[in-house]
Amino acid sequence: MITLMHFQRYQTWYGTLFLCSYIFINNTINASSNIMEAQRDGVLPFMLWEPFIWEYSSAIGTLLLFPALIWLLKVSPFDWQKIARSLLIYSLSSIVFSLSHIGVMVAIRKLVYTVQDMHYDFGLSWFELLYEYRKDLWGFLFLIVVIKTYQYIVSQLTGEAAPISQGEDTPQNANLDRLLVKKLGKEFIIRVAHIDWLESSGNYVNLHIGERIYPLRATLTQLSEQLEQQGFCRIHRSHAIRLDTVESITPLPSGDSEVKLTTGKVLNLSRRYKEPFKTYLNSVTTHF
Repeated sequence: MITLMHFQRYQTWYGTLFLCSYIFINNTINASSNIMEAQRDGVLPFMLWEPFIWEYSSAIGTLLLFPALIWLLKVSPFDWQKIARSLLIYSLSSIVFSLSHIGVMVAIRKLVYTVQDMHYDFGLSWFELLYEYRKDLWGFLFLIVVIKTYQYIVSQLTGEAAPISQGEDTPQNANLDRLLVKKLGKEFIIRVAHIDWLESSGNYVNLHIGERIYPLRATLTQLSEQLEQQGFCRIHRSHAIRLDTVESITPLPSGDSEVKLTTGKVLNLSRRYKEPFKTYLNSVTTHF
C-alpha cells in the first residue's frame, strides 16, 4: 500500500508514471483503431507495425517536451492581470511546442523507416504543419491542465507551509517560531521545534515532522541560516537537521559520516559540512 509519505517523496515519479501510462495507452488505442478502420476495406494500405510507429513517435515527442511545459509554467505563470502578455507568451510557446513535437516525431519515423529500407515522407507543407498544429494546440492545453491539476491535488494532499507574519518582520528576517500549513482546505499551526530535519527540493524545502512532510517555498541555505538560533545545522548540500534529534554519528571510510536521528532516519554528513557541524555542536554543548 502506498503511504502518503512515500507518495510525497516520489511524487514526481508517480506523476511521470501516470503520464507515460496514459499517453502510451491512448496512443496504442489510436494505433489499433487505425488498423481496425483500415481493415474494413479488406486490405491494409500499410504494414501492421506502421500505425504504432506513427503513434509512439508522437508519444515520445510529447514526453520529451513535457519538462519544458513545467518550466514554462514555473518561469511564466499565466497572469490574468496581464492577460494580453500571457496570451502572447503561451501562443508563441504553443507554436514552438508544435514545431518541436513535429521535429522529434518525424526524426523517429524516418529513422525507423530507414532501418526497414523504406521511405517516409511527412510532406512538410503548410497544410501538414497547420494540421499538426491543430492537434498539438489541443495537446499543449491539455498537458497544462494536467500539470496544474496534479500540482493542486499534491498541494492539497501534502499541505504547504508558510511563515506566520510577525509584525513588520518579513519571512527573510523574522525569528520563525511557528508555521502555518494549509492542507485540504484547513489551516494548521506547527511549531518549528517539532521539525526533525530539512530537505532541499527545488524551489522548496521539505519540512520533515515525524512521518509528515510539508513543503515551504524557500531555499535550504536561507532557511537553515534563519533557523540556526533554534538548533538547526546544515550537514549536507541537500539537508539540515535539528541537533536535538541526533541519536548517533558514525564515521565512514570515505571521510563522510552517517547521522542517525531519533526517528530512525539516517542522513549523510558530508566532509564539506563536517567541521562547521562539529564547531556548531561544540558551541551548543558548551552553552548548555
